[in-house]
Amino acid sequence: MDTDELRRRLTPEQYEVCVNHGTEPPFSGRYARSGPEGAYLCVCCGRRLFESGSKFDSGTGWPSFTMPASEEDVTYEADTSMGMARTEVNCRCGSHLGHVFDDGPGPGRQRYCINSASLVHEKDAGGGP
Repeated sequence: MDTDELRRRLTPEQYEVCVNHGTEPPFSGRYARSGPEGAYLCVCCGRRLFESGSKFDSGTGWPSFTMPASEEDVTYEADTSMGMARTEVNCRCGSHLGHVFDDGPGPGRQRYCINSASLVHEKDAGGGP
């Protein structure tokens, strides 16, 4: 990722989340409670990451999904910060998205807990982020 270009293009909150692996406050993000039908894209590169059909209300304050649109577009890393062991989820471009937990609904039991700041809905993208 070209961090200088991202600093110019993203809001300070988006930059903090995506580049510095930050977390937005719960229930503060644009897509925390609901969101339109369709695809959620990476705010940094425009890659299609999640579909509205896999979105659910986890009650945690962050957008939650049961699976990514494609496993090829996300990467996973061990995250032992904040005194706990978690699995970090990143876009293939390197942008931090959030974390995945094994307490979700459905057969896969996955809950992708994703920061709204790292996403843009395809309807809001206007042909690209």
